[in-house]
Amino acid sequence: MSNIIQLPIIAGVEITTDAAGRFNLNALHRASGGKKKDGPTYWMALNSTAKLIEELRGLTTEIPVVTNEGRYGGTYVHELLAISYAGWISPAFQLKVNQVFIDYRTGNLRPAIPQTLPEALKLAAEAMEQRDRLKPKAEALDRIASSDGSLCITDAAKSLQMRPRDLFRWLDEHDWIYRRAGCSHWVGYSEKLKQGCVEHKVTVVSRTDGSEKTTEQVRVTPKGLVRLAREMNRQAAA
Repeated sequence: MSNIIQLPIIAGVEITTDAAGRFNLNALHRASGGKKKDGPTYWMALNSTAKLIEELRGLTTEIPVVTNEGRYGGTYVHELLAISYAGWISPAFQLKVNQVFIDYRTGNLRPAIPQTLPEALKLAAEAMEQRDRLKPKAEALDRIASSDGSLCITDAAKSLQMRPRDLFRWLDEHDWIYRRAGCSHWVGYSEKLKQGCVEHKVTVVSRTDGSEKTTEQVRVTPKGLVRLAREMNRQAAA
């Protein structure tokens, strides 16, 4: 029998635990879609969360919350806190997390590796079928990523078949773009600029009085468009 422990997986994200069995809130945040407004920091700052933690301290000898620093760190919490955090994000996400945790505790998660030769052959066949089904789409995305030029956010939204205002909101919530204080136009975060997902285009336009005005516009690169498509598809499948 295999000794490999299968951790709960939600929306393709492995929900790691610490030695005491506490669950990683940062992993749950990623599984929920990773929206900035749903970050664990905001939830931990609530008075209701503080009261819940105090109640748990009176009911268990375990430490309800532990924060580890470093690359593989994060905030690890008691299972009841993790479920409460999921419910704060959305009722639907809470139900999903609760069911996965039940399966995890009762050992009903899918095995981490095939246990028999027939299972291994079936898994390999399914993987090949999925690869062949996704290959044309993957090749198309690769061609887009290697192309030249960029799109304004409105045109990028049309390519992604969504409303421009929804794409602006998504980019803002996921730390792709922001507005500087006192400015009306959007700019890209330096991380996304370095990754080549967005770029800035500076244009000089002539006013009716003959003077010139310099405008700056954040644009989505082909690489950024591919990344957006993949991230949104992943979230839609969650």
